[in-house]
Amino acid sequence: QLQPVESGGGLVQPGGSLKLSCSTSGFGLKYYAIGWFRQTPGKEREGLSCITSDDERTFYADSVKGRFTISRDGANNMVYLEMNRLEPEDTATYYCAVAVFRGSLGSRWLRPANMDYWGKGTLVTVSS
Repeated sequence: QLQPVESGGGLVQPGGSLKLSCSTSGFGLKYYAIGWFRQTPGKEREGLSCITSDDERTFYADSVKGRFTISRDGANNMVYLEMNRLEPEDTATYYCAVAVFRGSLGSRWLRPANMDYWGKGTLVTVSS
């Protein structure tokens, strides 16, 4: 079963940085968009950022714009999320997700319902 694999979560102090990685090995040409999402208990999954595989357009949620940066290494089937100026409110389980092509959705790629394959998540804790 195809599944992206996240890594890089952990404990970081407020104001610190962390870089998450997502391996999309095995998907080949089956995917079009790769996104990062997060969820805390009792809350809905939140779309943070997404990148398209053809022209590498990027999209960001307002909550992370200017602090988080998504990037892609197509040669190695990797997608990254660089997170800076982390706050305690960023504490969550972070998920990588992959979507097949379904048109030019623009920022609608940030909607969890538009993703097809989900990783198991990696926990990020921002605390002193």
